[in-house]
Amino acid sequence: MINTLKFYNTIVKNEVDFFTGVPDSLLKEFCFCITDNTKPQNHIINTNEGSAVGLSIGYNLATGKTPLVYLQNSGLGNIINPYVSLSHRSVFNIPMLLFIGWRGEPGKIDEPQHKFQGKITEQLLQLLEIEYEVLEADTIKSITQITRVIKKIKIEKKSVAILVKKNTFTKYDYQPKNNQNVLEREKCISAILSSLRSDDIIISTTGKTSREVYEAKVKNNYQFPSFFTIGGMGHCNQISLGIANNTTKRVFCFDGDGSSLMHLGSLGITGMNARENLHHIIFNNGSHESVGGQPTIANDVNFKLLSESLGYKKYILLDNEIVFKQWIEGLNNSNEGPTMIEIKIKNFSRSNLGRPKENPIEQKKSFLNQFNGIKD
Repeated sequence: MINTLKFYNTIVKNEVDFFTGVPDSLLKEFCFCITDNTKPQNHIINTNEGSAVGLSIGYNLATGKTPLVYLQNSGLGNIINPYVSLSHRSVFNIPMLLFIGWRGEPGKIDEPQHKFQGKITEQLLQLLEIEYEVLEADTIKSITQITRVIKKIKIEKKSVAILVKKNTFTKYDYQPKNNQNVLEREKCISAILSSLRSDDIIISTTGKTSREVYEAKVKNNYQFPSFFTIGGMGHCNQISLGIANNTTKRVFCFDGDGSSLMHLGSLGITGMNARENLHHIIFNNGSHESVGGQPTIANDVNFKLLSESLGYKKYILLDNEIVFKQWIEGLNNSNEGPTMIEIKIKNFSRSNLGRPKENPIEQKKSFLNQFNGIKD
């Protein structure tokens, strides 16, 4: 494994000292090290991988220096347009160092949503004409490797990607800051699910939110339709809109702050096009909790003003046990929407949280059967 701090220091020594991107579980320790050792103005955690590329283009134009963009390989889709339309050598030729967590690496056990992405990661980089290397999982070898790669970027004025496998970096001693919120997402989810009608529909975002919904549903044998958006971060609100506008049933979108911010414009599409049956719940802990707890900008966003400007008919803030209980008690009397419900939660989840046992095709079949009232 690589000594995380020594590797980071080597990158900075080679004059790469600006970092931006979207946190990834495989890069967690490296991202912690960046946060702990980089000036805030030189480390901007972005909402979207494509936006990180755009930011890096501006940084390079202003300084002439090489930026480092970190992302999970699932985020390659978000960088395609800004990379090929702006950064590619056939356009403005803006070089950068791409640091990519390789989820779904072929031959390795991983979650189903990562398998195809992992399989085509190298092909995507080849198609984008991005030279890449797999990072050596050894401190001395990796230091030699990254020094050579940065030199290549500077001399040849070309972007290079580094693919990072699971368990490459040693643990970095850093504890993400917690907030002062009192509510816990899993407890809130359990309370909401226990209060729903049998024909209500749940759409849950990627990460631990879907895992908590799944466990609560299995434990209590709930039969209402549930779609677990296990991949495609940031898209569960549009899936919810597509369903809600084509059914008379109530649809509850269980979203996260990082997910909501990733494609913020889609909230406007939801707010201005959804009917009264859509309830958009944003669990806000101000962090990318599912991949390590790196902060988002959500604690500085006024979701009330945002919801009003984006067309939502109603906004509700739940930040303590009393208002949460009151909201739950009146949940089945709510008929004014679309509604945005912001629930302020702790940055916390159980360490033994399980995962869906069914594969995605089986999950979809179950959802459709329950949606259409068909018994399995």
